[in-house]
Amino acid sequence: MKRVNENSWGAMKPATFRDTGNRRALRDIRNLVGAPPYPCAVKKTGLTDNGSSDDKNPTFVARRPVTRNFAATVASKSQPDRQGSSAQHDRVGNESQCKPPAPSVSSSSCPDSSSAVDVDDYSLSNDIASPMVEEMEEMDNSDLKEVEMEDLVVETIPDIDGCDLNNPLAVVEYVEDIYTFYRKTEVTSCVSPDYMSHQFDINEKMRAILIDWLIEVHYKFELKDETLFLTVNIIDRFLASQTVVRKKLQLVGVTAMFLACKYEEVSVPVVEDLILICDRAYTKEELLEMERLIVNTLQFNMSVATPYVFMRRFLKAADSDEKLELLSFFIIELCLVEYKMLEFRPSLLAAAAIYTAQGSLRGFRYWTKTCELHTAYSEGQLRECSRLMVDFHRKAGAGKLTGVHRKYSTFKYGCAAKSEPALFLLNAGSLRCQFPGTESRSKS
Repeated sequence: MKRVNENSWGAMKPATFRDTGNRRALRDIRNLVGAPPYPCAVKKTGLTDNGSSDDKNPTFVARRPVTRNFAATVASKSQPDRQGSSAQHDRVGNESQCKPPAPSVSSSSCPDSSSAVDVDDYSLSNDIASPMVEEMEEMDNSDLKEVEMEDLVVETIPDIDGCDLNNPLAVVEYVEDIYTFYRKTEVTSCVSPDYMSHQFDINEKMRAILIDWLIEVHYKFELKDETLFLTVNIIDRFLASQTVVRKKLQLVGVTAMFLACKYEEVSVPVVEDLILICDRAYTKEELLEMERLIVNTLQFNMSVATPYVFMRRFLKAADSDEKLELLSFFIIELCLVEYKMLEFRPSLLAAAAIYTAQGSLRGFRYWTKTCELHTAYSEGQLRECSRLMVDFHRKAGAGKLTGVHRKYSTFKYGCAAKSEPALFLLNAGSLRCQFPGTESRSKS
């Protein structure tokens, strides 16, 4: 007998015993303390009982860089294997609880009993997976959803005010608050769409003649666009509150333009010029008296949200060029003449005019997420108003009231009136709305 000081200093072994050193059983070592310093990328699967290798669940060996999409694909393929493996572990665990404890192995039959265990109850083919697959299996559902979303084509919403950060007149810090206020107060600038029924001497046709004539006067005096929209708003609000006879209707229109010029223009036309443009049908005293009556009726409220206010913002959201801008203003000025368009809010008129102009220039429905965000109107909300605008565009050159058509047929306004109307918008089941990046597919 000799003393063995390898594991236990007090153990005694026969002298003829042959020391085995660090030899292990020909099985997978599963009870070693600690993990190997570097994981092995090769799956160690033994032979099955019939002497053939288990190829039912082959291990994936990486031969290419692992990208996020590639990792997600491999992880999804290995999902059934993980479920089967977990079910098998549960079944083995339940059997091991019911099975009586196995007899201990004596030290004489196993030279190194402290480093080998019985692992016959475990399946090596499904337990031991390559470290790369194990790492991919740890990806949670949020990572998989993120990978899937990266593959989708999503329209990005740009910052339309980024180009005006250095422009103090753009007041980028307050622009959202300003237009939020406009949306809340635009109702106060609207009038009842049937106010003309309370007038006994004038009708909606006379209103259309007056507005068409004022558009020509506005063009002759080279006034600002906002002056025209404010003029029409003043006329409608005054007529909705006061009864006017037919022979004073033109005086109301000229005086409303005079007030709008005082509010919007730097250089205001003199009263004599306005009287002259009326063919001296009224005197200076009559015009000034009508001015006092209008401002008192409206309680001096000239700060209202007209369609022009929203047009500038919405055109910026649409990333418009000169052609789209001119065509949009042509369409919305056609609406100023039409009495029936009073049933729509100013913001809706502005959004529908841009939507109709885009359809006319592109030949298909076009309304981006950026436009929808900044206008707060979806395509479906604009269709009814847009159909009316297309009809006005189609009939603009015919009839007696052609002031807007003649104005926008000049080179100064890019001959916008000669653009083809978007007749396909008249059909409810016409072309679908297109988004950026899909124009080529729709035309092919």
